[in-house]
Amino acid sequence: MQKPRAVGEFVRYLRTETTGGMILLAATAVALLWANSPLGTSYRAIRDFQLGPHFLHLDLSIGEWAKDGLLALFFFVAGLELKREVVVGELSRFKQAVLPVVAAIGGMIVPALLVLAIAWGQPGIERGWAIPVATDIAFALGVLALAGSNLPSSTRIFLLSLAVVDDLGAILLIAVLFTSDFDLIAAAVAVLALLLYAWLQHRRVRTPWVYVPLAVITWIAVHKAGVHATIAGVALGLLTRVRPDPGEEQAPAVRLEHMLQPWSAALAVPVFALFAAGVEINARSLGEVFTTALPLAVMIGLVAGKTIGIFGASALAVALHVAERPRDTGWRDLAALSLLGGVGFTVSLLISELALTGEASERAKAAVLLASSIASLSAACLLLRRSKVHGARED
Repeated sequence: MQKPRAVGEFVRYLRTETTGGMILLAATAVALLWANSPLGTSYRAIRDFQLGPHFLHLDLSIGEWAKDGLLALFFFVAGLELKREVVVGELSRFKQAVLPVVAAIGGMIVPALLVLAIAWGQPGIERGWAIPVATDIAFALGVLALAGSNLPSSTRIFLLSLAVVDDLGAILLIAVLFTSDFDLIAAAVAVLALLLYAWLQHRRVRTPWVYVPLAVITWIAVHKAGVHATIAGVALGLLTRVRPDPGEEQAPAVRLEHMLQPWSAALAVPVFALFAAGVEINARSLGEVFTTALPLAVMIGLVAGKTIGIFGASALAVALHVAERPRDTGWRDLAALSLLGGVGFTVSLLISELALTGEASERAKAAVLLASSIASLSAACLLLRRSKVHGARED
């Protein structure tokens, strides 16, 4: 009973993220058009408008609220999905787990090494090398759903598992690289709040009147501690129970995913994209992307590094007999999925904002948008060809 339920949850997750990918694309288009229109000053005025209580150090701009607040919801849902995949899903079985895990690691290491090799010594490289390590779940699944409708379900499971592991690596990098002015007291409050959350889960407490205030306290404490606030979301997700008790229809993690994932996919991520993707695009800025070492390295890292890293690590793992290719999936299918891994977008835009400032950040974000467009369009062409092949086989 456990396996069909896990597969059913995967299908539901895929559908929601696919829809979210379409909304994300629309939000990105609006951001680019708005920021580069005669109304661009209003875009920047709204993005930079500050609100929130100063005494809690939460007088943030709307753009920062989207980055620190709304993305915490996205990472909470990602944490829930990661916990479920590891405990009862595809990553709970060794043979199925090895390939996407190895592929994700290769897809993080190779882009980072390429950026370091190309932009070594450039301002911001000490943290900018992390920009191309992530794959955007929603965007990648959206492209796969549109262009690879006839591909076997194993390809979707592989891509989702890879992206989930990939996001975990990005989360760890955010926690390590972007923690500043560490506040020990606030960190202690965050740890206590997380321990209380875990204890309440263990005691099977279900009322939201306890969990919602506790989640808010955890987020504020993590933010004040100097750790990026999205870490609070993934920590709470990983502490949520994923196995249902006897007689319990759904575990808390599944109930929360059903409730929150549509809000994450259709609101939190698109609103973040709306205020993060509004970079000025003109001949000069595009020229700087291709003539400045770091943004050029980011583009190469996402498009070439991700493809080489994911496909190369997968081939090596299969050749060494430590993993198996997904069922009914050929090497050309994996090559297309590897290229699709270069759609960095959400997390790459986030890391660009955290790692760099001013014009350097804008150039890096433009590079992420260009690279994600190149990767998604190129992968879509390959996926369409592979989809026709698989469709012909079924006929």
